[in-house]
Parts: sequence; C-alpha cells; structure tokens
Amino acid sequence: METPEGQGIAKKAWKAYVKAVDRRTPPFVRTRVDSVVEPWSNQIVEDMIGFWVMWHLYGGFDGLVEFGMNKSTIWRKVARFRRMTGEHPDVFVMPGITIDPKAYWASPRMKVGRPPKK
Repeated sequence: METPEGQGIAKKAWKAYVKAVDRRTPPFVRTRVDSVVEPWSNQIVEDMIGFWVMWHLYGGFDGLVEFGMNKSTIWRKVARFRRMTGEHPDVFVMPGITIDPKAYWASPRMKVGRPPKK
C-alpha cells in the first residue's frame, strides 16, 4: 500500500539537502538565524494552541463564526493547524491537556463571547 510520501524520493532528497546545508552553515550564522526565527515560531505555536482551545470551547467552526471570527480566518487557521500537526483541530489530541467545555461555560469566571448555541 502506498504511503502519503509515495516512494519517499522527495523526502530523501530534502533530508540530504538539509544535512548538507547544516554541515556548511557556520555556527555563528545558525545562532543568528535562530535568534530571529525563534520569537516568530513561538508566536505561531501560541496562536495555534489558542486556536485549538477556542475551537473546542466555542464548538468548532460555527461557534467561532458566532464568536466573531471571519470565516476565511478560521479556514486559514485550520489549514495552518493541519500543516503544523498533520491533523484537524477537531481530532487533534494534545497529550497532557484536556478541554472540558461544559465545565468552562458553567464556571462563574468572566468569559469572552457567548457559549455556543446547542
């Protein structure tokens, strides 16, 4: 049975390229690139975790639209989430984190937006 990678030719070529570039990149260059890229990548991870939590608390696509998110923004975030995790936010499971929307909405703490319609 075929895999999503097919025969893995492109993947092998990419790994060979990365290995060659890593070997040729001086440590001081890698350090500077990392210092520029790290804050940006951290923000993307934070955004995706927040999106995943909101997805579950607000009831998915329709709940986020009702919350006030633009449909195209939601589609973009779902696509980015899939690229990052390989899964849709609806089925993604983050080890160690459990989301309980009923408990969230039942708590007396202040919330942003209304609970999703049933």
